Amino acid sequence: METTLNLNLTAYLIYLPVVILMTILVSNQLFKNGKIFMLDIFHKKEDIAYATNSLFKIGFYLLNIGFALLITQMYAITDTEDLIVRLSSKIGGFAIYLGIMLMLNLFLFMRGRRKSMEKERREAFNI
Repeated sequence: METTLNLNLTAYLIYLPVVILMTILVSNQLFKNGKIFMLDIFHKKEDIAYATNSLFKIGFYLLNIGFALLITQMYAITDTEDLIVRLSSKIGGFAIYLGIMLMLNLFLFMRGRRKSMEKERREAFNI
């Protein structure tokens, strides 16, 4: 019983920092590069572009860290092999989820850019 509790605690102590670090690294890359899209979407208006990008980043953190915490629970890990398998499964599943969230955000950036370009074209022809 004691070993199971120690292995579960070890799993949590490994899982939580790994998924939080993954979220931070992905978020920083996404939103560092997302500034370019936001500037384009908001026609070089830096204040609103950076503010919107920052809000997207906060939402990204909340969604992904919240999901990581939601799926944290691991039941009765019995030995080191089980620990490795469970951690691989949890972290791998979270990595897939994080990749999907990354692609969704890229899609939203591209969609916003496309809408912005369409608006520019409409305005150019109405003048």
